Amino acid sequence: MSIDVIDALRKTELFRDLDEPLLRALAERAIERRLARSEILFMIGDSATGLYVVVSGAVRAYRTGNDGREQIIHTERAGSTIGELPLFDGQPYPSTVAADEDSVVLFLDKDSVRQLFLSHPEIAMTALRFLSRRLRKCAELVETISLRAVGQRLALWFLDEANSRGRKSGPGMEVELALSREQMAARVGSVREVVSRAISRLDQENLLHIEGHRIRIPDVKRLTQYLKEG
Repeated sequence: MSIDVIDALRKTELFRDLDEPLLRALAERAIERRLARSEILFMIGDSATGLYVVVSGAVRAYRTGNDGREQIIHTERAGSTIGELPLFDGQPYPSTVAADEDSVVLFLDKDSVRQLFLSHPEIAMTALRFLSRRLRKCAELVETISLRAVGQRLALWFLDEANSRGRKSGPGMEVELALSREQMAARVGSVREVVSRAISRLDQENLLHIEGHRIRIPDVKRLTQYLKEG
């Protein structure tokens, strides 16, 4: 194997508590796949054959509207799994998943994972817990798109990204985001032109600044207050 599959499985919330023999047995069934940026892993409606473990890079789950516009539902990075829901309901994949950047994933067929769930119910409960968290985030996404202006949606998303993988800088934070305006728009339910105008207003008000791929939030408290104002 070109990667340490056992270590990759151990880093996931779903499989981290398995003992070494079970991890090794599961690793022997894993199939490595390498994705180029924007390459599709599976399409909405495809028959669900198993789940995937993200080893490196990032993948996004999204749906496409009749106008061709993407709406990102969630993004998963190394240590995450994706494609779990059909293991429980037997339905096709509920969204399209593509690589946000060059990525490596491991495929685990549904029969192997289902057998693991049946023999170790605590693993199934773990899966249900993080599927519940994902559902809550989807509900929050619907609320955000329905009730907040685009500037606030962007501010909230930037704050979430900074809190999850950014670094502190005095009263503010910084985070690297190698995304185009169009990709940002897909994450907040808008279009590139509107997002560009919203970013300009946030910059003028000194709430955040974009310098290349770096998002700089000068003052987290001020940006948080901005979210509460409208």
